[in-house]
Amino acid sequence: MQLLISDSNIFIDMEVSNLTKKMFELPYRFAVPDILYYEELEEEHKNLLEYGLKLKRVSSKSIIFVDSVLSKYRKIGFYDKLALATARQESCPLVTGDRALREAGIKEGIEIFGTIWLVEALIKHSIITVDEAKEAYKLMRENGRRLPWEFIKKRLEIEED
Repeated sequence: MQLLISDSNIFIDMEVSNLTKKMFELPYRFAVPDILYYEELEEEHKNLLEYGLKLKRVSSKSIIFVDSVLSKYRKIGFYDKLALATARQESCPLVTGDRALREAGIKEGIEIFGTIWLVEALIKHSIITVDEAKEAYKLMRENGRRLPWEFIKKRLEIEED
């Protein structure tokens, strides 16, 4: 099963749309840097470990990488830089809903997936229906999640055809 490193933003999108548990039914292993989990997710998202979230120890080489990109990507927080470094360390894609992190990942040659990709994967693997995806997006929008709403609307229209 392919490993995917996630930032905390993805879990917020999935949580507000009631898709967190379902995302762990996908044929992927999800992981986050251990520090990110303990500092940003543990208190409000303890269920992630029960669902199968893996914690990855950040290597000293990755910490050096984070240090080297601190000034290069000023719009990205420290924990997001850890997620970027961990995806690089593990040679796997990064799943993020953060535009600045997405752009940095692309510049660093890391494959990037996002919230839309996750929702479409849930549809593709028959874990949710298009109607359930519409409801999930509605919840994300109501909760102020920042996504390309016009693009999503067009994608859902395609799915119905």
